[in-house]
Amino acid sequence: MFKPTPNPPETDPAAPYEPLNSKKIHEAAERALDHYLLPADRIMSSVNEPERMYFANPKYDSASLLANASETQFRLGNAQQLRRST
Repeated sequence: MFKPTPNPPETDPAAPYEPLNSKKIHEAAERALDHYLLPADRIMSSVNEPERMYFANPKYDSASLLANASETQFRLGNAQQLRRST
């Protein structure tokens, strides 16, 4: 009798890869979880300090805050134009 599909190829039941080391997998998983769930070390080590002017301080009036913000925006705009031209 004719068989419409051929027999599947014979394969070795053993996997061609090395057996997994559960200790290494556990250590890698711990590193990955620490990287994504405990980012405070990287955030807290930032060298950027916030502008003290923008803290809640009655010493600064609205005009001073607007002037400082427009100067900052002007500087950032000039920096972006310099980057585009190079």
